[in-house]
Amino acid sequence: MAKFYPAITEQHLHFIRRQHIFFTATAPVAGRINLSPKGMDSLRILGPNRVAYLDLTGSGNETAAHVLENGRMTLMFCSFDADPLILRLYGQGRAVQPRDACWSLLRSHFPALPGERQIIELDIDSVQTSCGYAVPQYIYTGERETLARWVEKKGPDGILEYWRAKNQTSIDGLPSALLED
Repeated sequence: MAKFYPAITEQHLHFIRRQHIFFTATAPVAGRINLSPKGMDSLRILGPNRVAYLDLTGSGNETAAHVLENGRMTLMFCSFDADPLILRLYGQGRAVQPRDACWSLLRSHFPALPGERQIIELDIDSVQTSCGYAVPQYIYTGERETLARWVEKKGPDGILEYWRAKNQTSIDGLPSALLED
């Protein structure tokens, strides 16, 4: 049975820190819903009602475009080990760019990761847990090296060119504000 909480509890915090993958969900007012898996050491709990993750270069930039338009965002964590649990964080998200005044402070919470492009911050309205009894069990075997190799091959100028070509708007044409005009 689902339970709601006003904030992340100690028990939730420990659960989140054990997960190797989480999912982000956003949607524009009109258009496609976006659901993306995230990994690596990219998530930080900044308080009982605030989390952030270091967003890495991807094929699109839906999350930034959607939160710029309406802010709605959900993060989902689910256990793939013996103890079943699904945990969702609901709230208002925003993309923080390297040009923003708060970038340095937020960025200091994260390790260097390949292809970093922005930080997505979530102000949490509510936390929900549910059973996860039907979620299969999987064994974590490690992180992929593919992104690091791709970023290294592209180089800084190639990444910037890629962002200009692929990450300026969502697939529905909404601006992402990744780069200054």
